[in-house]
Amino acid sequence: MNDEQKVLIEAKTEILKALAHPTRLYIIEELARGEQCVCKFVEAIKADFSTISKHLAVLKNAGLVEVEKRGLMVFYRLRMQCLPAFLNCIGREVAENIKNRSRIINRQHRHNKVKEPMEA
Repeated sequence: MNDEQKVLIEAKTEILKALAHPTRLYIIEELARGEQCVCKFVEAIKADFSTISKHLAVLKNAGLVEVEKRGLMVFYRLRMQCLPAFLNCIGREVAENIKNRSRIINRQHRHNKVKEPMEA
């Protein structure tokens, strides 16, 4: 790996780290629907303002979101427009993996099921 590749890989890693928290992933998925006020996240996530602000700061520092202050309200929007397609792809794969695992478990369960004796 050359120096340029290393820098790019490290930058991608920082983005993935920023996404690697359930609250931040939820925020990104909500911002994919459009711009949102911080107050919406405080209410939806049931966390205090400072906690939400810290999560939003991580996303902003990773270059994933943009912020705009309007009077006393603060609004965020998705900056990295490729994220919704990326997350949808992951969601489809996860759902398919869960479905396949469930089929395997059900097959194994039916195969290993002990037959109950018949009543006379």
